[in-house]
Amino acid sequence: MKPIAILPLLAAALALSACDIPKKNKTVDRFYDHGHLSQLKAGIWVDPRGCDHWIIDDGVEGYLSARLDHRGKPVCSGSAPPEMAVGPFKDGSGFPDPI
Repeated sequence: MKPIAILPLLAAALALSACDIPKKNKTVDRFYDHGHLSQLKAGIWVDPRGCDHWIIDDGVEGYLSARLDHRGKPVCSGSAPPEMAVGPFKDGSGFPDPI
């Protein structure tokens, strides 16, 4: 390939690398039963250290987020034994859980 022929390819690669990829909204479920996650019920899963995590299971996908206090510190309420989930985290799903 001639050096001059490489310049258009290099310019095209540089132009594409400057494209701004929009961030996806992670609060919206875009799958089969799509909708806003606020429409589903959350439960609490307790990790092995005893700290709480918000959990939602819509039958196809699962969502998990650390439960934090107003200072950003983990909440360890003792609401369940370690590695157990409690609450209505499967409520609101329109898709049956296959498991």
